Amino acid sequence: MRTPQVHVKVEKYTIKHFNAQFPDDTACLTDIFNNRYPNGLACEKCGRQNSFTRITNRRAYACHCGFQVYPTAGTIFHKSSTALKTWYLAIFYMSASKNGVAALELQRHIGVTYKCAWRMMHQIRKLMGENPPPFRGTVELDETYVGGVRPGKRGRGAAGKTPVVGILERQGNVMASVVENTKAITVLPIVVKSVAAGATIMTDDYPVYNKLSHGDRYSHHVIEHGRKEYVRGEVHTNGIEGFWSQMKRSIDGTHHHVSGKHLQKYADEYSFRYNRRKSETPMFQHITSRLISRRAA
Repeated sequence: MRTPQVHVKVEKYTIKHFNAQFPDDTACLTDIFNNRYPNGLACEKCGRQNSFTRITNRRAYACHCGFQVYPTAGTIFHKSSTALKTWYLAIFYMSASKNGVAALELQRHIGVTYKCAWRMMHQIRKLMGENPPPFRGTVELDETYVGGVRPGKRGRGAAGKTPVVGILERQGNVMASVVENTKAITVLPIVVKSVAAGATIMTDDYPVYNKLSHGDRYSHHVIEHGRKEYVRGEVHTNGIEGFWSQMKRSIDGTHHHVSGKHLQKYADEYSFRYNRRKSETPMFQHITSRLISRRAA
């Protein structure tokens, strides 16, 4: 059995469109089934093609011979007692704003406990993790520090803050990696792994980046922030700094505080949003398209 899925293609995907496309759990399960088996499904037992029908009150489909499949197995919905419509609604609210949504707000929207909303959000963030191909062309490299405001030293080395290394390809994507420190032994392997040879790298004057000028793997240009220099022709790091600004405003304004333990998930979420900022496909559909390809850990 394969129920045709209607793909909503609109400029803005609103709650009205969501409710029309996913009125109940059956519609959500159908979407998962179709994502998992886009070319239909042949029964492993009898070999019949597209012979499956929905089992009432269960997240399962059965062939005429009795063989059953569970489309949600191995996904973020696996072993969850929360209704699929509620899960999909949570994905919608997380996708509706570029700044994200707080767990307390999601709790009020979908009618679950705070603990349930918090867990659901972290499961959904797992769908946003990416392993992008090596960055090419002109690439900006920078690091930032995320954490609460405290008295004392600011910036590099400040107490209670978590360092994050960012790589941005101009006119392309961004990647943000939470690290233990910003020493060369930590940062440079990330750069070598993530940036293709031959790329032109723009950094500030942090001494760790000086080693990028050695050898002929990269063309390295430095903007000297220490001398109040921020743009010199094409040499600047304004793109990655703009991403840091957006990420920090979103964390401060929406979540107020994020622990270092979970910061990578939030960095993945905001990188995922940034990398699809020009897409005509609604963010909701970008996330739900990964329900099968990105299994629950």
